Amino acid sequence: MKIFRYLYNWTLEQSSKKYASWFLGFISFIESSFFPIPPDIILIPMILAKRTKAFIFAAVCTIFSVLGGLFGYIIGFALFNSIGIILVNFYGMNDYIENLKEYYNDYGILFVLIAGFTPIPFKIVTIASGLFQLNLIVFILCSFVARGCRFYLIAFLLYQFGESIRNFIDKYFNILALVFTEFWEDKSSIIGI
Repeated sequence: MKIFRYLYNWTLEQSSKKYASWFLGFISFIESSFFPIPPDIILIPMILAKRTKAFIFAAVCTIFSVLGGLFGYIIGFALFNSIGIILVNFYGMNDYIENLKEYYNDYGILFVLIAGFTPIPFKIVTIASGLFQLNLIVFILCSFVARGCRFYLIAFLLYQFGESIRNFIDKYFNILALVFTEFWEDKSSIIGI
């Protein structure tokens, strides 16, 4: 748990640096196309450190997540046989991608909306949306709605209850880190990564 505590403290420290928003944007971008760690892990401590910038941080996360989603879409649409297949193999998503095809034919829009808001890794959605050729404009709009709702909800809650949440995290950090790790492993095994 020491590594998680170190990363949490490091992120709080980084949030006061002038490049903090760019770092958050970079993580949001790469998470939407290939990086395994969600930007929430960086967003939450940054908002806790600077609650007055909560909605700016949410905007950065949303915009860069959608831009990264476009890159993931391109990977699925045009680069699947080179980069896409490498990512699918790396994350062990072969069977999952095949199963996803039938969902996209029937529920593509709902899948993007739901998956963009939930802990399902967004890179799966972005690559699959390109691979199965979901309408690009629809994909962009759904991505903005889903990712925006997710990040702005986090920003709102932390803005409203930040100090009590921060105290709670500081007091129960080890337990929360353990629960988050277990939760992430369970979600990862369910979706095949």
